[in-house]
Amino acid sequence: EVQLVESGGGLVQPGGSLRLSCATSGFTFSRYAMSWVRQAPGKGLEWVSRISADDSTTYSDFVNGRFTISRDNAKSTLYLQMNRLKPEDTALYYCRKYKGGSWVGSDVDTWGQGTQVTVSS
Repeated sequence: EVQLVESGGGLVQPGGSLRLSCATSGFTFSRYAMSWVRQAPGKGLEWVSRISADDSTTYSDFVNGRFTISRDNAKSTLYLQMNRLKPEDTALYYCRKYKGGSWVGSDVDTWGQGTQVTVSS
C-alpha cells in the first residue's frame, strides 16, 4: 500500500522557518516525481513546488526563493524547507506523488493527510 505521511508543521512567528517532511512507503520513491500543495482556510488548493525523479525542481511564483524542495531517496522522504515565513503561508500542506518520474504528462495519484502550518505572532 502506498502511503505518504507528512510531518513538521506547527506554529511559527513571521520570518521564522520550518522544515516539512513527507515519509513514504509502498513504492520505489526514487522513481517518482513528488510535489507539495497547500490549502489555506476558506481557499482553494494552491500548488507550491515539485521535484522530479532526476531532481529537477519548480516553484510557484509566490515562493520567491523562500522555500526549497528536496528528496532523500535513501530515506524515501520528501522535504520542504520553508524560510522567511509569512502569515499568508498559513495552510494545510500536503505532499503528493505523481504517476511517473516527471510531472510532464503525468497525473498525481496519491496524497498524504497533510500537516498544518500556522504563521502568527
